[in-house]
Amino acid sequence: MKKTDWPIRWDLLLRYRLIEIIALWEGRLTTNHICHSFGIGRQQASKDINTYLRELAPGNLVYDRHLKGYVPSANFKPVVTRGAVSEYQDLLARQQNLSDTFSDLELGLPGNAVIPEAARHIDPEVMRAVVTATRYHRQLKASYVSLSRPEAAESVLEPHALVCAGNSWHIRAWCSANREFRDFALSRFHGRIEALRQKARHNAQQDDDWQRQVTLEITPDQRLTEAQQKIIARDYGMTNGLLHIETRAALAPYALSRLGITYENSHPDPLVQQLELANPDQLGFGSKRERALKAVAGLC
Repeated sequence: MKKTDWPIRWDLLLRYRLIEIIALWEGRLTTNHICHSFGIGRQQASKDINTYLRELAPGNLVYDRHLKGYVPSANFKPVVTRGAVSEYQDLLARQQNLSDTFSDLELGLPGNAVIPEAARHIDPEVMRAVVTATRYHRQLKASYVSLSRPEAAESVLEPHALVCAGNSWHIRAWCSANREFRDFALSRFHGRIEALRQKARHNAQQDDDWQRQVTLEITPDQRLTEAQQKIIARDYGMTNGLLHIETRAALAPYALSRLGITYENSHPDPLVQQLELANPDQLGFGSKRERALKAVAGLC
C-alpha cells in the first residue's frame, strides 16, 4: 500500500479511535475529551466528531441533551477499534505515564492506577542497533550472556522480528553459532553491539516456528470445582469452557507464560494456577519445548 492509499491521516485516526474508545467504555463523549488529549480547540474537536459520524460511522453515536454529550447508539459498531476493553485499559495506562512525567497534564479521564512492572533494563545503544539490523535486514554482531552460559560469547545474528513479551523484549534471529533461529533477550546483550553492513542471509520466511500458526486451547484448571471453573471461564470470556488464542508457534511459550501456564510442573494449588493448556501435544515443539520454556523464564 502506498502512503497516499491510506484514507485517514495518522493524527485523525488517533482522534477517531479516542472517540470510539471513550464513547464505548465510558458511555459519554464530549469535546473536552478530545481537547484535553490532543491539545486542540473545541471547534476542531466538534468537527472531528461530526466527520467521524458522517464519513466513518453514521449512527454510531447520538447526542444526549441531559448528559450534554454523545452516547453509543443501540446499533453501535466499532470501525476504527476492535471494541476490546484492553484498548481502554491502554488509554488509562498512557494517561498515567504522561501524568507521571508531566504533573500538570490532565487528560480528563477517570482516576486510575496501573501497577508498574519491573521491566528489564535495555541500553539505548542496544535498541538502536537491533532496530537498525531488523528494519534493514542486516547482520548484527553482538556478545550475549545467559544463565546457562554466564561468559559472554560473541556471535553474528540475523534478526527478523522485534518482540515485546510483557516486561521483556527480545529479537527473533538466526544465530550463526548455533545455526538455527532462536530468541535473544535484549537485556542479555553484553558490551558493544553493532549493526553490520552485510545483508542478512536468513529471513522470517525460513523460520518454520515463526511461520507456523497454532491455536492454544485454554481451559480452567480441571482441579477446580465446577462452580470455580465457571467463574474462571467467565473471567476470560470462554465459550463452552474454552478460550482459543491464535499465535505463532515461536511465540506460544510467551503467550502461555503470561497466563501463568507451563507445559509441566503446574502449581500445586489450582486457585493459583487457574488455567491450563488443553492441547499441548498439538504445538509440535518436540525436543525444543523445554528449552523454549526455560528461555521464557530467563533460565537460559
